[in-house]
This record gives sequence, structure tokens and C-alpha cells, in this order.
Amino acid sequence: MSMRNSLTLAPEEVNRLLREKTPYVIRLKMPAEGDVKLNDLIRGEVVFQNAQVDDKVLMKSDGMPTYHLANVVDDYLMKISHVIRGEEWLPSAPLHVTLYRLLGWQNEMPQFAHLPLLLKPDGHGKLSKRDADQLGFPIFPLNWKDPKSGEISRGYREWGYLPEAVINFLALLGWNPGTEQELFSKEELVQVFSLNRINKAGARFDIQKAQWFNQHYLRAQPDDVLAGYLLSSLKAHQINCPQDKAVAIARVLRERVTFPADFWEQGKFFFYPPTEYDPQVVAKKWTSTVAAVLDAYRQEIEPLTTLTHTDAKQKLDEVCARLQAKTGQILQPLRTAITGGASGPDLMVTLEILGPKEVAHRLATALHTIKPIA
Repeated sequence: MSMRNSLTLAPEEVNRLLREKTPYVIRLKMPAEGDVKLNDLIRGEVVFQNAQVDDKVLMKSDGMPTYHLANVVDDYLMKISHVIRGEEWLPSAPLHVTLYRLLGWQNEMPQFAHLPLLLKPDGHGKLSKRDADQLGFPIFPLNWKDPKSGEISRGYREWGYLPEAVINFLALLGWNPGTEQELFSKEELVQVFSLNRINKAGARFDIQKAQWFNQHYLRAQPDDVLAGYLLSSLKAHQINCPQDKAVAIARVLRERVTFPADFWEQGKFFFYPPTEYDPQVVAKKWTSTVAAVLDAYRQEIEPLTTLTHTDAKQKLDEVCARLQAKTGQILQPLRTAITGGASGPDLMVTLEILGPKEVAHRLATALHTIKPIA
């Protein structure tokens, strides 16, 4: 069935419909033959056959322009020099190029660059908001609330990604500098970035790589800035902490964090003594010998007024030598007694930050709570 329009109707019928104010749309009539050539900054020359391009609506029946017409007119009036957009817009390019030509603006037409798609982490298919939500990573800069469902998708800022990390990560999605360098400041990116090094193929969205960038930029910040992240969390939990202690904690946790919130998650044991102890350590390593060494160590530590990480290690070595135990066999049970966990930041520095009284108290609690396996 042919389309019912001014090209298929008799002139009398067209005039009658106009007199009766019958709603109508205005379309762009593409030529039946020939082609449209576009010199894309990423893909080179792209040729479109006119016969394969639809006659798109330019003006809707309510008199409002469609995106295609409004986009071209707006870019012309704004003197836009470059149109950089996703490759899903490539099929619309011949329409836009034709509009520039028919409107007499061919010499003012911007240069076009159609970026490759962002693919799912497995490389199969275009990345969507739903994919990101299901896989647990952000794709919006800030929190975004779905106007229909009310569901909130957490943004990069709310996840704790730093702006420098996001910029660096996004710049390398589909682009490379031609070298092995991966870390770029904004100033460096301005100097080296060029459209002609953007790949034509889709770029896999690697969220682990985004986290790697965030780790780098987070860990590179000064101690007082890192301490500020911890202090912000402590304030939310109504915990007072001196600045120097916060700095010391941030410093010892620096290499273990990916996001600012990790300073609290990784370091809350500095403020809350353990109520549970790693079951694997307790079941396999908490022997009567270990308990005896830890009790002797407690007695050495408790009278002290200060405790440096050097003194903490020296005291432990002395106790182990006296009781004929290997220091390596004591370290993990000692950590578990102090933090509740089996791993964590530098143990001796941890003891220094906690101080001798708190260390002795936690050792006493663990020795009272945990029954030796032999």
C-alpha cells in the first residue's frame, strides 16, 4: 500500500484537505537515486545510498519540528564545529547532511565523528542502565531516579569515584594514545587526545579497570585528605577522633582502599573492639602455646605508657624467644585477637595506633573468650 500524502493524492484532494485544516506532517523527500557521502573523523568516508534512507518527518502535525530538523537548525545557529555522538546516530547522518545541503548551509556543516558503542563487560552487546544495575556498577555521573519506577541508580560520585579517575577511565574507552601509558592527568589528556586514535570497534566496559584507576588516584592524595574521608564517616557514626589519629589510620589503610568509604569499612576495628573472631584462625591456630605467648605479650605491653611499632615488634620477638615459639606462628592469632580478622593493615603499626592499654585490653578479652584447641 502506497503512503497517503501529497505525492499520491490528486491536487484537488490535497487542496480540500488543506481547506478543512486536516492535520498533516512535513517530510523530507529523499532522492530515489544517488548517494550521500560523509567524511567521518573516526570512520573515514562513509557512503549511504539515497534509496535506503527513509523520508523522515521534519514537522509534526502539531507544528513542532522533530529532532532531525531542530538539531540541524540549532547546530547551525550555534555555529557548532564538531558533532561527536554515538554510532547509533550514524544511520541518521545522511538525513542531516542532506538537510544542510538543502538549507544552503553545506559550507557551514560541522564535522562528524561517530563514537563506538560501549559494550557490556563480557563484550557482548551494548551496555545499558539495566546491565549496570544488575552487575552492580554505575554509569551515571550522579544518582539518577527513574521517573516511572522511582528506583535510584547510584552515580559515580555516590559510589565514591574521584573525578580524575572517571575522566582517565572514560578517556581510554575506545581510545588509546599509541603508547603503553594509562595514567593521564586532565592536562595531559588535553595535549595527547585526538579523534583519529579512537577505535571503530565497540569498547568493553571494564569496571575492574575503573576501580583500579580510582585506587590510584585515591591513594595518591595527601594524608590529611584521606583522613578527611575517615573523619566524615566517623562523624556520621558520632565518633570523635583526633586529627593525628585519623591521619595515622588513613596512612596505614592507604594501600587497602578503593573508595573513600573503605577507610571506615577497613578501619572500624580501630574504634570497635572485636566481638567475633575469625573461625578459621581460632580453629586451626589458637593453640595453648599461642595463648601463653599472647598472655605473656599482654603482660609486657600493659604497663607501657606509649607503644611504637618498633617496640611492639621487639617485645613480641622477645616473648617468643623466651617461650620458644616462632613469631610467624603468633602474628595471625595476634591480629585476630586485636581486630577479629585474619588479615589487615600492618599489624605493628596497628598496635601503635591503638596504644598499649587498648592492646592489652583486647588481648585479655580474646584470651578470656577463645578456648585453645590443644
